[in-house]
Amino acid sequence: MKRHAPATARNSEPLAKILDQELPGTGLVLEVASGSGEHAVFMARHFPRLTWQPSDLDGRALDSVAAWREEAGLANLCEPFVLDAASDRWPIESADALLCVNMIHISQWDATEGLFRNATHLLPPGAPLIVYGPFFEDEVETAPSNNAFDADLRRRNPEWGLRNVDRVDALGVSSGFARTARHEMPANNLTLVYRKP
Repeated sequence: MKRHAPATARNSEPLAKILDQELPGTGLVLEVASGSGEHAVFMARHFPRLTWQPSDLDGRALDSVAAWREEAGLANLCEPFVLDAASDRWPIESADALLCVNMIHISQWDATEGLFRNATHLLPPGAPLIVYGPFFEDEVETAPSNNAFDADLRRRNPEWGLRNVDRVDALGVSSGFARTARHEMPANNLTLVYRKP
């Protein structure tokens, strides 16, 4: 059954403009935490020379991705598979880029640790690990809407919440990555890009 995420419709085009700059021209993009599947369809259509591999941990999300995929009928959009970001065993051997949209703040920190840990093995040198979402930055005043969102997330689960960019950067460094780009996005979000030397 197809699900619809209003934020996906709003951010797909701005995100695609950033991905135009950051993704390789060809190869396989692993999307971690694909959610409704709308991004996967939009990006697979926008990047016909890339193979798009969606994934998610939630069964309802996977069903939605599969429904969107079937409707779209895109040859470069793969069947979604189950992926637990925190796991040490991902069901894929390699990728040419890794994209994770709106997962880091609505998952436990070990999911972010797993994201970087597995990306270390999956991605060749220079390939991008791209994360999108709302973050805290020490040197940037936080938008009131992001503060309210963070408080709401922590009420729902104390282990959720907006992460500090410095903490994500430090995790990247310990995993062998350096942040190579910071893109400001609509609705007080950021796209952060990490690459291995």
